[in-house]
Amino acid sequence: MTSSSSGSCRFADYFVLAGIDTDSGLEPDELSALCQWLEAERYGRSQDNPCPNKASGENFDQSPLRRTFKSKVLAHYPQNVEYNPFDQDAVNMLCMPKGLSFRTQAESRDPQFHSFLITREDGSRTYGFVLTFYEEVTCKQICSAMQTLYQMHNVEQYSSVYASSSCSMDSLASSIDEADSTSLAKLQRYNSYDISRDTLYVSKCICLITPLPFMQACRKFLLQLHKAVSSQQPPPLPLESYIHNVLYEVPLPPPGRSLKFSGVYGPVICQRPGLSELPLFDFPLREAFELLGLENLVQLFTCVLLEMQILLYSQDYQRLMTVAEGITALLFPFQWQHVYVPILPASLLHFLDAPVPYLMGLQSKEPNDRSKLELPQEANLCFVDIDNHFIELPEDFPQFPNKLEFIQEISEVLLHFGIPPEGNLHCSESATKLKNLVLDDLVNDKKNGNLTSNTINMYELLKGNETLARLQALAKRTGVAVEKMEIAPPPAAEKEKDTKCQCSEEELRDYKLTVQLREVFANRFTQMFADYEAFVIQPTQDMDSWLTNREQMQNFDKASFLSDQPEPYLPFLSHFIETQMFATFIDNKIVSLWEEKDPLLRVFDSRIEKMKIYSVRIPTLRTSNYQKCTVLKEAAQAIEQRLVKIDHTAIHPHLLDMKIGQGKYEHGFFPKLQSDVLSTGPTNNNRWANRSTTAQRRKDRLRQHSEHLALDNDLKEKYIQEARSIGKSLRQPKLSDLSPAVIAQTNWKFVEGLLKECRIKTKRMLVEKMGHEAVELGHGEANITGLEENTLIASLCDLLERIWSHGLLIKQGKSALWSHLLHYQESEEKREATVETPVAAGPERRRSDSGLNLPTLRVSLIHDMRHVQHMSEIKTEVGRARAWIRLSLEKKVLSQQLKQLMFNQALIKKLYKRYAFLRCEDEKEQFLYHLLSLNAVDYFCFTSVFTTIMIPYRAVIIPIKKLSNSITTSNPWISVSGELGDTGVMQVPKNVLEMTFECQNLGKLTTVQIGHDNSGLLAKWLVDCVMVRNEITGHTYRFPCGRWLGKGVDDGSLERILVGELITPVVEEDLSKQCRTPPQLRSPTIARRLSITSLGGKTGKPNAGQIQEGIGESINNIVKHFHKPEKERGSLTILLCGEFGLVSALEQVFHHGFKSARLFQKNVFIWDFIEKAVTYFETAEEDEESQENLLQLKVCSATFCQYVNAITAAPRSIGKDGKLQLLVCLGARDHLLPQWIPLLAECPVISRMYEDGALLRDHAAVNSLIRVLQTLHEFNITLEASLVKGIDL
Repeated sequence: MTSSSSGSCRFADYFVLAGIDTDSGLEPDELSALCQWLEAERYGRSQDNPCPNKASGENFDQSPLRRTFKSKVLAHYPQNVEYNPFDQDAVNMLCMPKGLSFRTQAESRDPQFHSFLITREDGSRTYGFVLTFYEEVTCKQICSAMQTLYQMHNVEQYSSVYASSSCSMDSLASSIDEADSTSLAKLQRYNSYDISRDTLYVSKCICLITPLPFMQACRKFLLQLHKAVSSQQPPPLPLESYIHNVLYEVPLPPPGRSLKFSGVYGPVICQRPGLSELPLFDFPLREAFELLGLENLVQLFTCVLLEMQILLYSQDYQRLMTVAEGITALLFPFQWQHVYVPILPASLLHFLDAPVPYLMGLQSKEPNDRSKLELPQEANLCFVDIDNHFIELPEDFPQFPNKLEFIQEISEVLLHFGIPPEGNLHCSESATKLKNLVLDDLVNDKKNGNLTSNTINMYELLKGNETLARLQALAKRTGVAVEKMEIAPPPAAEKEKDTKCQCSEEELRDYKLTVQLREVFANRFTQMFADYEAFVIQPTQDMDSWLTNREQMQNFDKASFLSDQPEPYLPFLSHFIETQMFATFIDNKIVSLWEEKDPLLRVFDSRIEKMKIYSVRIPTLRTSNYQKCTVLKEAAQAIEQRLVKIDHTAIHPHLLDMKIGQGKYEHGFFPKLQSDVLSTGPTNNNRWANRSTTAQRRKDRLRQHSEHLALDNDLKEKYIQEARSIGKSLRQPKLSDLSPAVIAQTNWKFVEGLLKECRIKTKRMLVEKMGHEAVELGHGEANITGLEENTLIASLCDLLERIWSHGLLIKQGKSALWSHLLHYQESEEKREATVETPVAAGPERRRSDSGLNLPTLRVSLIHDMRHVQHMSEIKTEVGRARAWIRLSLEKKVLSQQLKQLMFNQALIKKLYKRYAFLRCEDEKEQFLYHLLSLNAVDYFCFTSVFTTIMIPYRAVIIPIKKLSNSITTSNPWISVSGELGDTGVMQVPKNVLEMTFECQNLGKLTTVQIGHDNSGLLAKWLVDCVMVRNEITGHTYRFPCGRWLGKGVDDGSLERILVGELITPVVEEDLSKQCRTPPQLRSPTIARRLSITSLGGKTGKPNAGQIQEGIGESINNIVKHFHKPEKERGSLTILLCGEFGLVSALEQVFHHGFKSARLFQKNVFIWDFIEKAVTYFETAEEDEESQENLLQLKVCSATFCQYVNAITAAPRSIGKDGKLQLLVCLGARDHLLPQWIPLLAECPVISRMYEDGALLRDHAAVNSLIRVLQTLHEFNITLEASLVKGIDL
């Protein structure tokens, strides 16, 4: 889309002729042979002993007519163009990607058209348009050489058929006939050549190389040129005249104008969009939609936006080009930033293991040879089999926003032009029926084809159509309204109206359809990114320093942008804003502060401006309502006007100053052209040359100006390129020099790119995580948005897959990483079988004693693999690899385990080529170092994603050894709860106090309920804490208790609810010995903050100020909890009942000034005060005379009594402190605490049970407490089921 030649104002830069060089004769194409040898190597053939024929290129298992021979550029005019140097090797390779091909008179020899492009290092492009045709071979030597090759081939086949021993591997390129044939007779009947009987033809091609992709015009011109050669009558003028004309006398049309020039037999038209329109695109999008079908095309479009690896596959070069150019044109205003090779020549097949995003096209040799295609990297590959209308998608990638409505809108445009949305390859009956119906209506219609009256429901017409039936069902489920649709005529019916149009109806329809489809796609981005500018972080420094520090800088506020988007868009947008194409788009926006705006950006920004003027939408309110494109008509009209009224006509071809007798014409042969007349253009004899010189003068002035500003453009360009390149420095492989040294250098660039990408990704993951932790200042949960975290982890998984697929020799399944892990597992298990190692697992059952703790968890790569292999939810290798990465990341052993994998040298050598990333020692070390840095933060990326798997847990109850109370005769039980569910009550084996249990993933653990049935003589039990560990991830939680369980001791509780905290695993010490990580890099243990109670000096009691501060802090944490996005809030139970939660803060208030001296050796608890207050309220209600209080107070006291009585009546054996905790939680949930506190403060019982200086007897303190508690009113507090079990309110 970016034009190459800033300097060019000519329509075409070069005319090229390529074909067989009769002087050098038949040369086998070594590059293709090399490619087949590489194939052989990939299939495991040893490098030292390749099949001899392969290496020399004489592949005898293929019939000579099917072999590849060297083609050559026979001539090109002019010799060189200053701003676009001629690259002979690249042009030859792309004009004839398969080399020369031979045919006999028995085979079809229709001319074939295809296009190609060459991408330069700075990203600019040159386009080539090629017509390949067949010419009779007149050179006797070549015919007899072919005859000799056939005789050798037949002898070879004869021996192989009868001896069935051929050393050669079946080549990918062998023809179907050969694959099926078994008998010699069959072999000789096909593909044979006999010099006395057959005529031999060889391919030749003519090609135009142009700065802009005027595909239709070039095709028309080349076809007319070929027709002049193949028709019986000679052309009106020598061919040189037409070629000279197109090279030197036809200008590029200016933006927004159309141009007509002359072909051999008729006019050729081209038009160029104006500066405010979508950029030039001249390939028919209709074809891309017909080839793939709408649904497939939208999926492919999404994969391209997310910068996956895209491999297009077809027998037809032009199809590869049409789909590649079509899909990249639809990206507007973004541009593909990575390797882009729409036609990958056979000799560059090794390029498929490039570990970077790419968009490449590969020619298939026969209709169904996908099975033979061994691809190194498939985990993130979108494979598009164009000829079979089939697409293989990567696993679980996000869908494009509003995909349903989007597909519906495109369908309407397609149907308007009579094109079935599911494509043409298996065009369903219903779609054909629809097309015919529409066209019949138009034929009978007398209103110039305007069917306004005829409104029909498109779904009625498309009852048999699978894609739309699926869409309709989905639309019904999601409640999307499907409108009745007016079927307008395809423009073909407007013949009477526009007789003046200069191009065929078919072409005009294609132009209109293409521009309307592009407008629909562009409109999606205009809607989605309407406010993008508000989130661009503007630089404060000048351009030079900005470019120099580009990599360290954030240039887009991603978090704010995402928080401003509608929920359904987030999965896609969070991935998309991490791509290189989005980063470059934002870079261009920032660079436009200092320089002229990038053309695509200029058009996009002007559209957003326009939309904001016309739309009433308030910019701050983002909705996911679908807004259709409104400019379809205008876009089509602009093109039609240019094609009806041609703005410029070029000079007609004329006789040139040629020597007499030249320009001779021989039917069926392309003549040898006169190079002297074609090598230079006319001296300044036309109008547009002057235009170009003034433009040049203007450019020179600008250049002097920028030099005056001391901006060294080369340096600046270099900075920009470096600033934007992550593995992107390579847009297209070098097509000219394919020596091993160049291949090695290319791979070295890839290795450097991968390492850089790893550094940037791990840094980003750390900064995001730690940034959010810093904001939290150590309070509550440290967590970045789950969405962002998921996106970053997914992109890390993708990077690891690409690293593991680079230079791969042997692979099982689609994931290169999982394949390596399986090989490793196999070799380790063999080793283990030979050497039986004692397993250091802790004893399963142990007598309980004071030293009781959790046995050490064994860290083992193989163990983790087995856990993943047992997960029935995961069906694919790619899924298993991703699950394993997530698990290792959560356990903080990713770097350590990959190190084990990467330093098994024997295995690495067996699986990888010499140039692979995994065989570069220094880079491996640095890579592991970057991954090690991720151990500094806590991830829950395994637990939070695989929520339905069964997980084994181990629980240990640790008693305080005091006399014999660590042993109890009663039957203990526990119930464990987490964010995702609970286990229910489980009996603990008596006096073992340790148990393992398996249940569905509980998520992060929050509470443990522990209790016993009070049976036997030793029923009292003093518990220190409960430890619970997830046996897969190793996460260990400690639930502190430190209280008695038993009747008549402490507060008489037989069950308690304990709130847990995550602790750093004991394994850490063992790990540090193995991985030699400097201690400061290991994750710190969770620091216990100073307890409020420890602040009050020697007495241990906090003062009033500290208590009030504690209340404020606990409320503050709850408020912060609700201000986080719902999915990232963590556990509310900890904020209510945890060590510094609301319950403990209110307990401090109630304890302040409480007369808790033992009365007759019996402890008095806060709950006793609560019960006395209830008794008082209930008696006061009966004795109404004594109270002249308001009705409201009565209602308050009634609800208070109701709650307290419900707690007392509950069938649970929780003690007095447990009851108080429950009352506070229920009061917080139902927003009643601010009413109950003054009720208790005013109650006469208070004077008997509290000292005068108590907080509850201080009016000011009570009022401020009420105000603070009222801030919780706006939140909807939901209590965990374990807290409120058995309470009937």
